[in-house]
Amino acid sequence: MKTTPYLNFNGDCRQAFETYERVLGGELYLITYGEAPADAAPGEGCGDIAASAKDRIMHVTLARDRMPVLMGSDMPPGMEKSNAGGIAVALNCDDNGEAERVFAALAEGGQVQMAMAETFWAERFGMLTDRFGTPWLINGVYKQT
Repeated sequence: MKTTPYLNFNGDCRQAFETYERVLGGELYLITYGEAPADAAPGEGCGDIAASAKDRIMHVTLARDRMPVLMGSDMPPGMEKSNAGGIAVALNCDDNGEAERVFAALAEGGQVQMAMAETFWAERFGMLTDRFGTPWLINGVYKQT
């Protein structure tokens, strides 16, 4: 079994995932509400989505080697998201330099809760909320016990 974080946005999903693609690498696969078939089966179509939401992202996957890393969407009108509610994306990097680079890139325009530093479990660790409202926990190399 494998889990993949699914992030919700209120209109800035495309910008967020373009940032995540630049920072984390990989390839984006996306569809907008306007590209979805309006005449699909009841509950599957998007014909009832307001014209103003046609360019919003219905679904996006950031993948590496065709395996999902992150997934997400813009919420449709009337179903806007509230705060993350205790959920964060934990990212474990293979080396400390990569952890520092990713942390700095995601922190641009965001809010740092804990700057990158050594902890009792990892050589580098930091917490932030990016400019799109996504909370991140970035780990570098874990310490050997």
